[in-house]
Amino acid sequence: MAYALTLPTDISPLVPALHNPPLLTIHVAMAVISYGIFATSFGAALGYLAQGKDDRFAWLPPRKVLDEVAYRAVIIGFPVFATMIVLGAYWASIAWGRYWGWDPKETSALATWLIYAAYLHARSLRGWSGRPAALLLVVGFGAVLFTFFGNLFFSGLHAYSGL
Repeated sequence: MAYALTLPTDISPLVPALHNPPLLTIHVAMAVISYGIFATSFGAALGYLAQGKDDRFAWLPPRKVLDEVAYRAVIIGFPVFATMIVLGAYWASIAWGRYWGWDPKETSALATWLIYAAYLHARSLRGWSGRPAALLLVVGFGAVLFTFFGNLFFSGLHAYSGL
């Protein structure tokens, strides 16, 4: 509540780039859905790391189950996230006349996508599983958080509220 009192109270019209309700709805929804799915993989990875080699906690699923849940979550979330990036590029072409502008949000989304692509590559082609894969998922979710909250630290085309 105290933080909310520090925010600007004036209401201004949307910037022209946001005047595309279908793309705004789909692009943002896909971002939120993929972030949630990646949070699931992060939770499973943390559970895996907490279980250790001996499945320490009876209230957590076994390590193998947690590893598989994390992998399947990324299998679902990765194409959703990729579609969000493609739709964002299409929308950027309409709004700003270019597909990619190296905006901090775009760049961090690309870095996040590359981390999860590396995870899928390492998992499927190199046979990574277990602790190394779980650690990579922790790094990946750190990138997700940075992508989500990056506008608080860096200004760019995705910073609309003036914060």
